[in-house]
Amino acid sequence: MESHAVPMKMMGDTHWIEADRNTFAAAWTAEVAEVPEFSNSTIHIVAGLLLPIWKRLPNESTRVYRLQTDDGERIVGRKVSPAWAANATASDAVTLAPADAFMALMDGRTILDLAEGLQLRRVRVMGADRVELSGFTDTMRERLTAYGLFHEIISWKLRMFVPTDANGPAVLERVLSRYPVQRIGEREAA
Repeated sequence: MESHAVPMKMMGDTHWIEADRNTFAAAWTAEVAEVPEFSNSTIHIVAGLLLPIWKRLPNESTRVYRLQTDDGERIVGRKVSPAWAANATASDAVTLAPADAFMALMDGRTILDLAEGLQLRRVRVMGADRVELSGFTDTMRERLTAYGLFHEIISWKLRMFVPTDANGPAVLERVLSRYPVQRIGEREAA
């Protein structure tokens, strides 16, 4: 869904090295063998008659997508963040499936305010993206660790994180079952 172009004169400043056709073909074949045929991802689209509500849609992206489902249905709409979609469809209670919440947090633009003053957001710690839980008390720490969160002391402060590997959604599900989402917020674009 994206492509990038780099001017030829900038290639000398990168880690790329020149290779003959046979060397490149062998490396390409080895690389392609490791790449899965396709990958799944979820995007949220607002579709239908958009002009009357255009100003109410988020300003994060004004790109219009034209899609076709496997059943042949054609959809034209604007991509919106999972947080915006959840807030737009929520009634009194904010509902967000744990897998969707995990994906939204990993995307980096979503902040989840939970019950009892807790908050989840993506942070960059030691060069890696992590999902941090803030606002916890000392009495909550043992329970949160039992749910699967891990903690580290960074700059003399105890911080708790949701794993960002395959266990992340399951850990997040346990946290959200005890501390439900109260509000879904979005970070401002940098």
